[in-house]
Amino acid sequence: MFPVIFFILTWLFFFFISLSQGESIIMNQINNRFLNTVPIIIIGVTIWFIIAYFVHSSMINAATDSKPLARAENKRVYNLVENLCISTGMTVPKINIIEDDSLNAFASGINSKTYSVSLSRGIIDKLNDEELEAVIAHELTHIRNRDVRLLIISIVFVGIFAFISQTIFRSMRFGRMGRGKKEGAGIFIALVLALIGYLVATLFRFALSRKREFLADAGSAEITRRPLALASALRKISVDPTIEAVKRKDIAQMFIENPQVNSEKSSFSLSSLFATHPPLSKRIELLEQF
Repeated sequence: MFPVIFFILTWLFFFFISLSQGESIIMNQINNRFLNTVPIIIIGVTIWFIIAYFVHSSMINAATDSKPLARAENKRVYNLVENLCISTGMTVPKINIIEDDSLNAFASGINSKTYSVSLSRGIIDKLNDEELEAVIAHELTHIRNRDVRLLIISIVFVGIFAFISQTIFRSMRFGRMGRGKKEGAGIFIALVLALIGYLVATLFRFALSRKREFLADAGSAEITRRPLALASALRKISVDPTIEAVKRKDIAQMFIENPQVNSEKSSFSLSSLFATHPPLSKRIELLEQF
């Protein structure tokens, strides 16, 4: 759906440009202009993806202050991860730690070489073995379901729309574009369409993120056979999920619970459409009925 949105908005740009300049609407001309830009769009998006593919792990680790956890430092965590991987037939991912006393965790990576599970110091110290195992199983389910790859792709597409919107807005603000009447109309149309694309792509991304959290909860319950252990862990996490190092919302959606200030509402509202995670109360309720 992300590429479809991108190409539809590009076609609409040429349509509205023709409309704003008083040209007769000739579909063949609009289609030809659109088709001429398709190779440029594909090349640009491909370059963007290549960059994201090779640097995403280092960017995520830098944005979360996530560091490798040595086996000698915490054999308990390694034992839990390895036992779960053996039971599910998975390759053991890298294990990282976030030096923060809050309770949170996330999985990252898009292939077996880059898969990792990151745990905060607080979640390691404050959960018992069954609860911590349930949290790790949740993160391993994200890896098994390739949720991390899916979320990174969604983040990349939203980033493209955000980049285009910011570029156009700053160019208009500092007078580099839009000085002529026709040029100004074209830039305004491009800005509006880019903002629409950003809004729609963001809604898709957050909807995907919320759905995958439910699936990862179910996966944890299936692997460990202890849904109440994850429910108990989520209750403890809800007290203090805030990781100080995380400032970006695109990174925040990768955690088991939003590590930023949690202002999400449990009931349906407009704000819930922009929530990165489903309400914890709903997740706990479903686990207790598993």
